Amino acid sequence: MGLPSINISFREQGITAIKRGQRGIVALILRGAIPATNPIEIYTPADIPETMSKDNKKQVNLALMGYQRPPRKVIAYMIGAEDDYAEAMNYLETIRWDYLAIPGITEAETTEVANWIKSLRDTKGIKVKGVLPKTPADHEGIINVTADEMDDNTKTYTSAEYCARFAGLFAGTPLTIAATFAPLPELIDCKKLNKEGLDKAIDEGELQLYNDGEKIKVARAVNSLVSTNQEKGDSFKKIKIVDCMDMIHDDIKKTAEDNYLGKYANSYDNKCLLISAIQGYFDQLELDGILDRGKNRVGIDVAAQTAYLKSVGYKTPDGRTVEDMEVQEIKEANTKDKVFLSASIKILDAIEEISLPITI
Repeated sequence: MGLPSINISFREQGITAIKRGQRGIVALILRGAIPATNPIEIYTPADIPETMSKDNKKQVNLALMGYQRPPRKVIAYMIGAEDDYAEAMNYLETIRWDYLAIPGITEAETTEVANWIKSLRDTKGIKVKGVLPKTPADHEGIINVTADEMDDNTKTYTSAEYCARFAGLFAGTPLTIAATFAPLPELIDCKKLNKEGLDKAIDEGELQLYNDGEKIKVARAVNSLVSTNQEKGDSFKKIKIVDCMDMIHDDIKKTAEDNYLGKYANSYDNKCLLISAIQGYFDQLELDGILDRGKNRVGIDVAAQTAYLKSVGYKTPDGRTVEDMEVQEIKEANTKDKVFLSASIKILDAIEEISLPITI
């Protein structure tokens, strides 16, 4: 039978209290001396161990820079100089984090890590993101950093060496805004592309930097998704939108697991309590400026519940089949241990384009 499951999916169409989980955790896989306690949890620069190498300290500090706020924490998993990433990935699959960066990764190794991230998201419901150099993964879970030659006046960084900075930047971006045009004040230069080059890179799912002549900033906060379809439209290309979807998925899943699964009889009244709690959560996200007001609903998935009742040969106490039941009867029918819900939400995007014709 497998573990009890909660499947929460988002399609581009258009309890106790549920609390928004604290997000913004960066995971780093670093090569160096393996400490007695691995990984190392770091909240501020003061938490960085003195025994950590200079290069690794630099990577942690880059991640801690964040954006409007620093990440909630950095989890540094240490591996040996000749180790592969298998043990680190196995461990990271068991703990909570949001963005992964591997500063020492080679281009030959990025495919394996990207496939692992995609598997976590698509088959295991673990909504994490990987910030990887020059990895055209065509997936919303992979941010493809092609920005290069980042110069902070002490060193010129490659794409791989600056992924930790981007992971921390995205982890430190509030869900009400996007990291588009987020400045990187530490940089004095980067590899320059003209407007046509930047437009092409963004359209190809690349994360690039833009030098406006005064400061260097993120050109547009996009992930590597390029190929859209009916279920994943253009909104899935945006890091902000995917982060909001991931938060909603994780919050509802965790709350249902902690407070509902196995703890309530599967009656219609208790289903309504769950629906009410989720709707209240949506209402709060509207007040927080994350969801568009008045456009977010949750309820019993009548089509799915009808199909299930037919599959088990359900009949009413007076002998009627599903085809003869009213909609409300279908909603109130006994579905054993299964709950069929559907939701429609509208996530607010950030202002990224302004059109202002001026007539003289």
